[in-house]
Amino acid sequence: MTDNGISRRGAIAALGLGALGALSLRPAPAMAAEPVLGDDGLYQLDWYLQSFLDLKEDLEGATAKGKRFAILWGLKGCPYCKKLHDVHMRDPAIESYIRDNFEIVHLNHIGAREVTDFDGSKLSEKAFAQAYGIRFTPSLQFFPESADGLAAKKPQDREVARMPGLLEPPEFLAMFKYVREKGYQSMPFTDWLKRPV
Repeated sequence: MTDNGISRRGAIAALGLGALGALSLRPAPAMAAEPVLGDDGLYQLDWYLQSFLDLKEDLEGATAKGKRFAILWGLKGCPYCKKLHDVHMRDPAIESYIRDNFEIVHLNHIGAREVTDFDGSKLSEKAFAQAYGIRFTPSLQFFPESADGLAAKKPQDREVARMPGLLEPPEFLAMFKYVREKGYQSMPFTDWLKRPV
């Protein structure tokens, strides 16, 4: 017993309960946004760019916000599109990095909405996907920070990087960092992944 009537064991127990109480005051880690399945069968997040589908305008808007511009391709019933939204985008670290650094437009691989390409041509989502050689869902196209000169390039040459299909979460996040940090200017993505971190 100590002079104030608390034993050493009681003091340790009290400290333990105090530590537990302090832990309970910490905020719970933020959960990533809940994906919503739209009428078109595509999963949407509330922070995806709601756009008039004028790509030059979308790219310029992203750059003005200090973000990069990307197009995510999905398809109704695509199991990997579901996994992307249920696993990858539910990871708060992945979701917050992408949300904070990218403007994402989600397009339907077989959709009919009209997209205005960088050269001013107007194509359905499906025709746009064909013009760019999009073969898999989900796929991501990443574009440069400026639309200058893009109109004169062939469609696939307008991209700085592409993710054809779904990578595992660490590589998925690494691709976004590769684009954000302009790794494509100095090395292929496969070499970027091998760098010491």
